[in-house]
Amino acid sequence: MNLDEKLRMARQLERLGVDVIEAGFPIASVGDFEAVKAVSGSVERPVVAALCRAVETDITRAWEAIKSARRPRLHTFLATSDIHMKYKLRKERPEVLKSVEAAVRFARSLCDDVEFSCEDASRSDIGFMCDVVEAAIDAGASVINLPDTVGYAMPSEYGAMFRQVRERVKNINRAVLSAHCHNDLGLAVANSIAAMENGVRQLECTVNGIGERAGNAALEEIVMAIKTGVSVWE
Repeated sequence: MNLDEKLRMARQLERLGVDVIEAGFPIASVGDFEAVKAVSGSVERPVVAALCRAVETDITRAWEAIKSARRPRLHTFLATSDIHMKYKLRKERPEVLKSVEAAVRFARSLCDDVEFSCEDASRSDIGFMCDVVEAAIDAGASVINLPDTVGYAMPSEYGAMFRQVRERVKNINRAVLSAHCHNDLGLAVANSIAAMENGVRQLECTVNGIGERAGNAALEEIVMAIKTGVSVWE
């Protein structure tokens, strides 16, 4: 979408009642930076989040884009699965843990609202991921997002992952748990609902499920699943 289309979409999402708009990835390009900055100044009620890797240059650029928002949020992330740490980050677990702590602490020094994501959470060792989550919260993260980055998780295992995090992370009551699901196996919405049933209070989703590869969890399908399933949960 061009800048005007993104602004129209942001205003429509605000009218729809969306709580958080993740407006873009400011470090990716000048165009993305300008779009995030424009969205930040065009809505009042929703939180406006900017995505950034767990490095100071990304975090600083993201903050420059959203600092004018009425309710800004920095959303930083780092991979926690063994396969990502070995082949993408080329870091050992202690290095990743230190990087998470430093990135979240730096983000928190700029912005009161910080979200941290364990990239590839659904393929991460649960014990190590719990250590990372606890460290991120101690460093200042108020939202913890555990995505099914590759879209391979089953609802039962994705829900169980959140249940274990809630049981094992001592300070989890200081953060909101968030889910972010990809639809490679057609289970993004089912996984999102399974996460919600296990304590998640933020569901990251997209209009019509539009997203990379097979797409993300569809906002409208999640809404109707919740609406039609209320009697079951009650």
